[in-house]
Amino acid sequence: MSFKWNNHGLPLLPGYTFRDVTKSAFHRPQTLDSKNGYSVRRRPSVGIGQDPLLSEQLLQQEISELSFEALEITHGPLNRTDDFTFIPAHVALDKKMLCFYAYFMEDVLFSPEEKYRVRPVVIYYYLEDDSMCIIEPVVKNSGLPQGKRTKRQRVPKNEHGDYYQWKDLNLGMDLEVHGVKYHITDCDLFTKEFMESEGIILGNPEPMPEDPYSKHRKIPQPSHTTPSTFDSLQQFITMDGKVLRFFALLDNTDSLYTEMWPVIIHYYLVDDTVEIREVHKRNSGRLPFPVLLRRHKIPKKTKSEAFPRCVLEISKEEVDEYYTPKDFQLGQTISLLGHRFLLYDCDGFTKDYYQKNHPDMEVKSIEVPKKADNVQEQKIEIPPYNGFGSIEDSLQNCFSLIPKPPRRNILKLLENHGKVLRYTAQLDSLNPQDKGRCFILSYFLSDEMISIFEKPTRNCGIISGKFLEKTRVPKPGSSVENPEYYSPADFAIGATVEVFSHRFVLTHADQYVLTYLESISSQIPSQTLDSLRQKLANNQPADQNVLQGESSS
Repeated sequence: MSFKWNNHGLPLLPGYTFRDVTKSAFHRPQTLDSKNGYSVRRRPSVGIGQDPLLSEQLLQQEISELSFEALEITHGPLNRTDDFTFIPAHVALDKKMLCFYAYFMEDVLFSPEEKYRVRPVVIYYYLEDDSMCIIEPVVKNSGLPQGKRTKRQRVPKNEHGDYYQWKDLNLGMDLEVHGVKYHITDCDLFTKEFMESEGIILGNPEPMPEDPYSKHRKIPQPSHTTPSTFDSLQQFITMDGKVLRFFALLDNTDSLYTEMWPVIIHYYLVDDTVEIREVHKRNSGRLPFPVLLRRHKIPKKTKSEAFPRCVLEISKEEVDEYYTPKDFQLGQTISLLGHRFLLYDCDGFTKDYYQKNHPDMEVKSIEVPKKADNVQEQKIEIPPYNGFGSIEDSLQNCFSLIPKPPRRNILKLLENHGKVLRYTAQLDSLNPQDKGRCFILSYFLSDEMISIFEKPTRNCGIISGKFLEKTRVPKPGSSVENPEYYSPADFAIGATVEVFSHRFVLTHADQYVLTYLESISSQIPSQTLDSLRQKLANNQPADQNVLQGESSS
């Protein structure tokens, strides 16, 4: 490079030479550029401060020496040629990596079956940036945390800050990474060709040692069971959906709870499994357990054990015989898992099955033992009626803690809504003051209730009006538990109706009563219809003032 000097007529001596004082640019020229995301070199055209270069050829030589010096430091000396084209390392070695197969041994403590485990890994070495990654192949249901053991990074080689390079890797060597020693056994074909092209002599491949615990798991357990000739597929095709149903009693008379409880035993012919369901009855005082025994095969005879077992489940190898349909005989007691069941009946399909497949077995139902009182229909002990409210409402207190309204016949309410049968009646009493008192008895067809209204009478001294509000009236002599109420069939002309110790004699009725009773003549006695027809034969209307007394008031 050269600089512009200005002596201003002074001799060329030290102290008499000066640079160009008018110069203001002193920056170095840019020799690197970016193209398509990669850094490329660019030949400078000027020197420092935009001064022309003294020798472009000398500058080109200096740049070439610097480029080859960086490559020699990492990848060794290269053959220099005049037509050399510079390629960066991250471009030439992009997506090129070495693959080594290795393993490490992990000690297992407090296990009587294994001392150590052999865990294989794969070591990847990336030539682009000399980084390494260690991955352990995932084994399904191994119970071990597997996968990436060391993420991609430069692995330190020693305490002095040196890192592992591809020259340090070889077959048969131990590679220590973060305190874990990996033994390299083999590599892939690309790694072998690359190492040999770089002059590295690889060792002999070693076989991967086998994990002793995995080897033990692969050994089949000794079995001396003779294979059965029974075709389970044929049983599934022919017996699918066919179930034997037995009605039995759970006999607990020898235990603390001396009772016999009804159950239903289901025997599934498709797989010879047994299910026991409890028959739950309302207000029995017991908690409902729908499934007393879930569906599974019940062993009948097991092999004798010389030492006690700590496992409650019984395997197939320990069972000599399971329960079959031949073991379920009506009238006998069968023991299932320590509980006794008395078989007393079965359904029709079960009887047909035994007659067809086991004709030698007698299938005959037996009577339920008397001591099984809880099997019979249990009657709820209802306390006597206390007189408060209706009998139906009071009865709901015996069925649940939160009483519900009694059910009513909605269809009957809709059909007979607003239909009322009205009669005139006189009070039958020994008291002379009651003579001449006239009443209207109304019978409501929708809810079978009766109301009584007294017609006002002059100078009698008795207050008239509502004598009996709308209520259901039982017949005399009926019990409180099962009362019998009055119906239209009981209201004949001249009949006596007793209402809560008061006797009323029916004297007349309106025309609608006869019309309605004739429409249901099959349900009404002929004597009642004849009395109404005889009274209303001559179209003798009832005292309308009397019949309408209730509405006018």
